Amino acid sequence: MYIIIILSATFHEYGHAFVANFLGDDTAKREGRLTLNPLKHIDPLGTVIIPLVLLLTSGVFIGWAKPVPYNPYNLKDKKYGSLKVGLAGPGANFIIAILLGLIMRFYPSGLFVNPLFPQFLGLIVYINIFLGLFNLLPIAPFDGSKIFADLFPKQANIILSSGFAGLFLALMVGFFVIPPIARILFLLIVGEGPNF
Repeated sequence: MYIIIILSATFHEYGHAFVANFLGDDTAKREGRLTLNPLKHIDPLGTVIIPLVLLLTSGVFIGWAKPVPYNPYNLKDKKYGSLKVGLAGPGANFIIAILLGLIMRFYPSGLFVNPLFPQFLGLIVYINIFLGLFNLLPIAPFDGSKIFADLFPKQANIILSSGFAGLFLALMVGFFVIPPIARILFLLIVGEGPNF
């Protein structure tokens, strides 16, 4: 599970870097972040120490990768450029979930060489749905806060200054609200519920 999360987070950060570069800002590219190499996106504390300690002691995963740097003033789309960069990370997770989920849906499981492979694919699909949804929360420092700030600039300060209360709310939503939504989306994509 840890490896799947690391690779999914790598695609997430690459999505940010790719869209920022596509829109004219090469900051991430110059800093070596326009890559699918997980080592370039690892935050020692947030990607290694805290997640592994929590997984090994409680089975719970909390972690983060290094945020991809970008300069909004370099983006060609001044109005919605930041919003597009913000959406790109969760978008990358949803693309992975949809592509692998459709393979699960339309490729007969009996044709897989290893019978555990569909379950492994299902775990990848579910984790990417979860990461995509979690990062869309309109709470700082998640991508959703930047998206919300671009869509509702007058209310942005409320979201961006939520501090510890916002993080606590995000954890509660992550534990109790997102899992059933993720399971519903999994069912819609794959055609059956997750079996793990």
